[in-house]
Amino acid sequence: MTEVCPVCGLPKDLCICGTISQETQKIKIYTKKVSYRKVVTVISGMDPKTTNIKELTKKLKTKIACGGTYKDSVIELQGEHTEKAKELLLKEGFPEASFS
Repeated sequence: MTEVCPVCGLPKDLCICGTISQETQKIKIYTKKVSYRKVVTVISGMDPKTTNIKELTKKLKTKIACGGTYKDSVIELQGEHTEKAKELLLKEGFPEASFS
């Protein structure tokens, strides 16, 4: 028997919940200064119910080659990486319209 999505009730191979949720998210990418004048890139606005943010954080840290963390539905990357982060999120399937 096939697995059924708990959100939409469709079989997992036909489920469109992830696609729809990515289109409705308003993702913000910005930088802020923290202690000792260090710059941190912040990515917020992702829905933790539909996006595996922990795994996405790990991919971003690996591709950009920086440190970072995920806490309170916000991804923080060490350094100025706004353009690189946006490019990688677009490659992951987030639509251009979801960025503000």
